[in-house]
Amino acid sequence: MKAKIHRVTATECELHYEGLCAIDGVLLDAAGICEYEHIHIYNINNGNRFTTYAIRGEDHSGIISVNGAAAHKVDVGDLLIIAAYAKYDESEKDAYAPTLCYVDGSNKLTKVKSKID
Repeated sequence: MKAKIHRVTATECELHYEGLCAIDGVLLDAAGICEYEHIHIYNINNGNRFTTYAIRGEDHSGIISVNGAAAHKVDVGDLLIIAAYAKYDESEKDAYAPTLCYVDGSNKLTKVKSKID
């Protein structure tokens, strides 16, 4: 795992919109997730798991908008985990640490860590 944004709340679901997940730009930057990067989304409320790609939402907006076909897997208000993965070679593994981002109930960044307590 390269990064995760833990327990964000879905703020919008747009079925008839080009598929993607709009994420508050502050959260993308904190997690080190690039716009158009492949992401995995895990829905805590219903157990759905799916992949899509990230786009940058407005900074400080708190937006987490799941769109297109993926909107069938999320309801507004659902708690989600958004994760990105990367491959590392043997020479990089000793310096590797994931970026773990945590938010409050309004999807505002509260802390960033590199390991689970």
